Amino acid sequence: MNDEIVSVVGAGLAGCEAAYQIAKRGIKVKLYEMKPERKSPAHKSDDFAELVCSNSLRSDRIQNAVGLLKEEMRKLDSLIMRIADKTRVPAGGALAVDRVGFSKAITEEIKNNPLIEVVNEEVESIPQSPVIVATGPLTDGKLMDDISEKLGEGLHFFDAAAPIVTYESLDMNRVFRGSRYDRGDDYLNCAMTRDEYFAFVNELINAETAPLKEYENFKVFEGCMPVEVMAKRGIMTLAFGPLKPVGITCENMSEKPFAVVQLRQDDADGRLYNIVGFQTNLKFPEQKRVFGLIPGLEKADFVRYGVMHRNTFINSPGKLGYDYQSKKYDGVYFAGQITGVEGYIESASSGLVAGINIARKIKGESAIDFTRKTSIGALTHHVSEYCGSDFQPMNANFGIMDSIENPPRNKQERYTLIANRALSFIDELIEANGI
Repeated sequence: MNDEIVSVVGAGLAGCEAAYQIAKRGIKVKLYEMKPERKSPAHKSDDFAELVCSNSLRSDRIQNAVGLLKEEMRKLDSLIMRIADKTRVPAGGALAVDRVGFSKAITEEIKNNPLIEVVNEEVESIPQSPVIVATGPLTDGKLMDDISEKLGEGLHFFDAAAPIVTYESLDMNRVFRGSRYDRGDDYLNCAMTRDEYFAFVNELINAETAPLKEYENFKVFEGCMPVEVMAKRGIMTLAFGPLKPVGITCENMSEKPFAVVQLRQDDADGRLYNIVGFQTNLKFPEQKRVFGLIPGLEKADFVRYGVMHRNTFINSPGKLGYDYQSKKYDGVYFAGQITGVEGYIESASSGLVAGINIARKIKGESAIDFTRKTSIGALTHHVSEYCGSDFQPMNANFGIMDSIENPPRNKQERYTLIANRALSFIDELIEANGI
């Protein structure tokens, strides 16, 4: 066992994944977490790896870049993926988890690891290397000041979460089960007529929102655009977006639904449901009033209202390498959404890469470059090498991966070939480097 101790700051998805990967390689970890002494405005639980927004980890198909990313991480023995698979709940073609069980299981695994020491205190400056800073997109205060001083001023954008309602409060005479294109019955669906849709959108765009104070001029991340902001882009925006009725059959309606609101199971017992795509910044009473216009949600009991919060990320291109190490400060790594990756799985993947590579550095081994042939590597290269003038958070997508020679015109065939190449390349890296 190596005598070196790695500091990991933050016990979110990225920090827990990084700590696990380091300890797996026989190196001691000191994991700093400010909870429960202090919580950010978006965090409620004392457990690690808390899912602040949705409980969905998105698609689980390798023909989708985030689905491919999950499969790559499974091959690399990801803690986050192992627990996610263990605590999954029905969600059609997506991987969704019981958010409480997910966080609790990760917390127990981290705390029971003999090589990981958990220190419950707030860190106010970057610790001495070797260190991974994985404090997440809500990093603030003295630590953010220290990061900004060393790496340049942090960038900001706004993120939003959707509300959660109880199953027992839904009107099941108006709500029906089913997934798009007959892919099971994992979702609850609220069908709208044309008149119901337009009445709902009219109230939505005129509803009162919570103030954003001094941050109101910051950008909103497109992937978590508040539903009321989407609605203001055009009266039919929602009908062609999260409320599109395509692929859904409702036997209780004499005609095809004009729009459909879907609810996704949020816990293992099926008592809580997340309103899909309804990230919002409406005031709480307005959420109850306006969302109560959705058929079946008239008397919905909201156990969590939608909220909006500021996210912070580093202007990483040119400052971080493909291993997430600072180019200026040797042995100082960053991981998670603070690097500019966006999404739960993307965040965890950066912790996996940083954890593997900081352990290799301590052992005198060369860094692993996952390259743009893989989804996990395409993210690292995008974050470190983006050459545009407006760096913004990025989800996993095939557009940032290397293409293939003579690609077929059919998109699904093309993505399948790219995914198979990526998974084969991951196997080769594992075989050649013992990772």
